[in-house]
Amino acid sequence: QVQLVESGGGLVQPGGSLRLSCAASGSIFSIYAMGWYRQAPGKQRELVARITSGGSTNYADSVKGRFTISRDNAKNTVYLQMNSLKPEDTAVYYCNAGAWGQGTLVTVSS
Repeated sequence: QVQLVESGGGLVQPGGSLRLSCAASGSIFSIYAMGWYRQAPGKQRELVARITSGGSTNYADSVKGRFTISRDNAKNTVYLQMNSLKPEDTAVYYCNAGAWGQGTLVTVSS
C-alpha cells in the first residue's frame, strides 16, 4: 500500500506562485503514474496534471502553460510548480498514486 504526504499549499496573491510536493512511501514499486487533482468548493474533483514513471505528462487545459508537473524517482516525490495563479485555482489539491493523499489547500486571493 502506498502512503502519500503532500505539502506546499497556502495563501498566495493572484499572479503568484506555489510549489506543491508529494512524497510517496510504502509499496512504491507499484507506482506507475503520479498525479495532482483538485477539488474546489461545490465542484467535483478534477485532474490537474499527471506524470508517468517515464516522464510523460498531461495537463488540464485550464492550467497548461502555467503549471508544471515533475518527479524525482529517486525520492519518490512528485512536484507541481504553479505559476500565474488565478482565483479560480483555489481548491484543495490532492496527490494520487494509486491512493490519495490528505490534500493541501491552495487559496489564491488578494
